[in-house]
Amino acid sequence: MRSKPVPLLLALGVLVSLVTWPTLGWSHPLDPALLEIWEGQDRGVEVQWRLPLAQPTNAPLSPVLPARCHPVSMPSVSQSGTHVTQRWSVTCGPHSLMGERIGVEDLHARKTDALLRVHLADGRVLQAVLRGDAPFFTLPQRASLLQVVHDYVALGIEHILTGGDHVLFVLGLVLLVHGRRRLLWTLTAFTLGHSVTLSLAVLGVVHIPPQPVEALIAASIVVVAVELTRQAQGATLWAHRGAWALALAFGLLHGLGFAGALAQIGLPPGEIPLALGSFNMGIELGQLCFVGVVVLVRPVLRALPWRWPQARAFVPAYVIGSLAVFWVFERVWALF
Repeated sequence: MRSKPVPLLLALGVLVSLVTWPTLGWSHPLDPALLEIWEGQDRGVEVQWRLPLAQPTNAPLSPVLPARCHPVSMPSVSQSGTHVTQRWSVTCGPHSLMGERIGVEDLHARKTDALLRVHLADGRVLQAVLRGDAPFFTLPQRASLLQVVHDYVALGIEHILTGGDHVLFVLGLVLLVHGRRRLLWTLTAFTLGHSVTLSLAVLGVVHIPPQPVEALIAASIVVVAVELTRQAQGATLWAHRGAWALALAFGLLHGLGFAGALAQIGLPPGEIPLALGSFNMGIELGQLCFVGVVVLVRPVLRALPWRWPQARAFVPAYVIGSLAVFWVFERVWALF
């Protein structure tokens, strides 16, 4: 008997294993350094430099202040959670920092971003995302709302596409749900769910510790993987009948995870609704791009003349499930 053509599920499973391999140990690489500066009325300046503890020693990041700024105190160092923070005082002369360039060195070598937040003496707060190709920011006379939108949309896209757990959950939904209309409603329910809890958490209406949330997010992926396994066995799935409810419920959970990532980045005072909406928009754009690629690749994979064993349908379920179980154990262990 001739083997059946390889299904979409197997090719996607292999693709997922290759794409998510670098994120095995940490599924939220969006953890930028933070350079925060407070300008006093007397032109004295306080500097805070926060770094993740996992910073590689071969490419250490370092803040760059204007040449006219000189330290007047030794840095105090403190550690909290997964970050180490240095804080010190500098003097920059009698003039404001407006028009000066501030940045972070070695972003290109680290292939990461850094967040710059400057509190000016007149009460305004300027914020920018520094990247490898643009590691410096010149403080303008007025903050640009367009720049806030650009930066937070980019951060949202980066978070969803580099967060292995969120990507695997969305992929699991795409593999479980058949029919474009049903898939559309399912993804809409997921979007609604995480948008609600993201907004409520960021605005301080609800507060849940991030560690249990991250463990439950990994558990939600296990549930999807189990359903994929039952689908490969030909069983009748409850997820087919209530996929939108499953997506909505777990979307509420994933929204708390998005809020945790956004809390690490911070929001510019006075522009919180704009930054929050832009970050959420970036998440949706990244999610749509990922789903679009999967949907477009399907007919291409179906046309390939490959032949595989009968166990091929279990590959994506076990790839997704294995990563999810690893994250569950890792995050539950971190709780203790």
